[in-house]
Parts: sequence; C-alpha cells; structure tokens
Amino acid sequence: MTETSVVEFAPAKLNLALHVTGRRDDGYHLLDSLVCFADHGDRIALSRGGSSLMIDGPFSAGLDAGGDNLCLRAAALTGADAAIRLTKNLPVASGIGGGSADAAAVLRGLARLGHPMPDDTHRLGADVPVCLRSAPARMSGIGEVVVPLPALPTLDLVLVNPGVAVSTPQVFAALDRRDNPPLPPIPAFADATALIAWLRQTRNDLQAPASRIAPVIGQVLQALTHHGAGLARMSGSGATCFGIFDGAAGARAAASDLARRGWWAVATELAQPQIAG
Repeated sequence: MTETSVVEFAPAKLNLALHVTGRRDDGYHLLDSLVCFADHGDRIALSRGGSSLMIDGPFSAGLDAGGDNLCLRAAALTGADAAIRLTKNLPVASGIGGGSADAAAVLRGLARLGHPMPDDTHRLGADVPVCLRSAPARMSGIGEVVVPLPALPTLDLVLVNPGVAVSTPQVFAALDRRDNPPLPPIPAFADATALIAWLRQTRNDLQAPASRIAPVIGQVLQALTHHGAGLARMSGSGATCFGIFDGAAGARAAASDLARRGWWAVATELAQPQIAG
C-alpha cells in the first residue's frame, strides 16, 4: 500500500574540516570539506494533497512560509503537491545546513510517497546533494562533487550558536587567501582519537574571517575548549561551532552551562547514517 504521509529527519550538517581551494571565474568558491551529520535536527512531515507549508518549533519565528521557502521549492522541483509541516529545531542561517537539510528531507519524503527524485537537486543549493544522503562524505567543487565515506567513529558533540547572524557572502569576501591546499587524504579512522588527530591537520578556512566579523565566535570556541572539548571549531560559514567531547556526560554538562549564557547549546552525537544510496 502506498504511503499517504511520511516523516523525515533533517539532521544538522557539520563541516568537520573545510578548506577553500580556489574560486571560479563566475565567482563561486571551490571547497574541500569533510562533512558529517549530527543526531539533532529539524523534522519534516508530509502528506498527500494540497500545497502548503506550516512552520513550528523553537526557531520558526520570522521564517517565510511563502513560495521562496526551500521546502516549497523542493516540492515544486518534483512537481508534487503536498502538505508540509516543518518543525524548526535548528537556528536559521547558522552554518549547519538547516535549509538545505530541510529541502533534502522534503525530497526524500516525496520519493517515499512515489514522486521521482529530480536529477538537478543542486538547483536548490550547493549543500542539498550531500544532505540528501545525510551520511559522511567528502564534498568538493562548489558542493556538487560528493564522495561517500565509511561511517565515522562515534563522537560526543556540543553544538553552540551565539545567536548572531553571519553573512556567508561577507565571510567569503573577507578571506585572506582563496587558493589553500586541499584536505589531506582521508583514511578509515579506527576511533575518535584518530579522527581528532587527523582533524588537527586541517582547518575551517572561513573561521578566521567569520570571527573578525563576529568576535563572539572566538568566545564560543574558547568556552568549548574551557569546558573540556578535545577539539573546537566553527562549522560552515558560522556562527555555529562544535566541540568534540570525551563522553556524553561531559558534553551534556558543557551544553547546560553554555546555555546559561543565553546561547543555543545542545549535546548530541554523530548520527549513524540510515539513508542508503
């Protein structure tokens, strides 16, 4: 029997490492990134019929439910009519792929409802192809080259967003250098210690310019390190940062304390991919 309604998870996307390796003639920057997904994110519910979008959740305020919303644009790309309910649990425009993850979740859900997956999902945004899989990958080019990776070791994470919006174009414009070397070869990691050791050889090239634009990012990184993170780094173009902790208890304690500063802070872990293909 064909499903008439489905629910899809839209996990937060994390750039564990992000190198800017060049810029094309059309102005788009070339990236090389190790991407993974957290076990915390938005929720998409879809049902057949109608063509609507309802948004709720802690970060629903101010979101446009009109036709330019990525969820509705994703549905339009398939030609499907569906009633969509987005529960927005992730901060908006925060460097963890929320809008792209939502669009990808709509596409996956519509596929479960019988609508073909479009070939041109990149039209919705550079992060949509990698978010469709929601599994570890090396993402390069402008986001269109996605090479699947083996599962990463379990990581206990704290995600922190200080509530400051950072303009992605402004961050790229503030880069000191755009021709950095690519990531080193990505091995199969035996454990979290090996992964952290590899990450220490890498960077997020957008972290320094974003921190100059929004100095609170540096404060978040210092706070994560002070609370015991083995590695603290900004994700994407910010302002969300992540810390890798040695155990869930330490992550929960750090998140609780950091939230008292008025920051959005959640303890989570690396999602174990459930999505095939």
